[in-house]
Parts: sequence; C-alpha cells; structure tokens
Amino acid sequence: MKPIKMNFIAYLTSIIVLLSFSSCAVKSHFLNSEIAPAAQGTVQVKIDKNKNYLIKIELSNLSPSTRLTPPKEAYVVWMVNVDNAINNLGQLNSTTNFMSKNLDASFETVSASKPYKIMITAENDVSTQYPSLSEVILTTGILNVKDR
Repeated sequence: MKPIKMNFIAYLTSIIVLLSFSSCAVKSHFLNSEIAPAAQGTVQVKIDKNKNYLIKIELSNLSPSTRLTPPKEAYVVWMVNVDNAINNLGQLNSTTNFMSKNLDASFETVSASKPYKIMITAENDVSTQYPSLSEVILTTGILNVKDR
C-alpha cells in the first residue's frame, strides 16, 4: 500500500505545480472589430523570471493594413498600463515575413509595466507616440493580470 500512497502524493504534487504555472498566465480575446470584422486574436500575458510582463499576441484573418480604406502603412500594438499611460509597443508587419497566406500574425514583447489593455491601430507613422483612436482595429477588455 505504501507505493500507492507515494504515487498519489507525486500525482498531487504534479497537479499543484502545473496549476501554479498555468495560473501565472492570463489569456484574453480581442473584442470584435467594426473596421476588420473577420480579424480575431488573443493576448497572453505572463510574468517572466525577471518579474517583467511577457506579452504574446496571436492573430488570424487580419488583412494587410494597405488593404484598409483608406490604406495605412502598418499596424501598431499599444499597451494601456494600470496608470492609464499608453505605450507604443511596436509594429505588426503585414509583409509576407510576418503574415502567412492565412493572414495570421504574431507579436511578442516584454514590458516592465503591468498591462491593463492592449490595442492594435492602423497608422501611417509607426513611430507615432499616440494612437489614432479612430483607427482602432482590435482591442481587449480589461486584462486581469496579477501583480508580480
């Protein structure tokens, strides 16, 4: 009977370890878009070993920004942090290097600030400091990311 008890304890320990790792990640879906209604995606936020926030975005059915009306140069990813500051996280490229024939795209970055919301806008200048709020392609609701 002792080996069964040891296996049970090992099994419970494994479950606890797996649950503790999975609870560190928050996954949220982007809300439906009026500008790009077929576009869908998710944002996953994890806390890394340095206590930074790892932000990973997966998108599908996102047309190249040059096919919008009016056409735009690129998609830009924005983060609203818990202090309501908006940061330009970088560019989603609509070239074949980053998007497949299925119109899939992904984006990954690290932030020291806790994310509150993630947005993707269509912009003519990828280095802009403020998003074109009339060109919001996708946005999340409030992200329930735990403190580090």
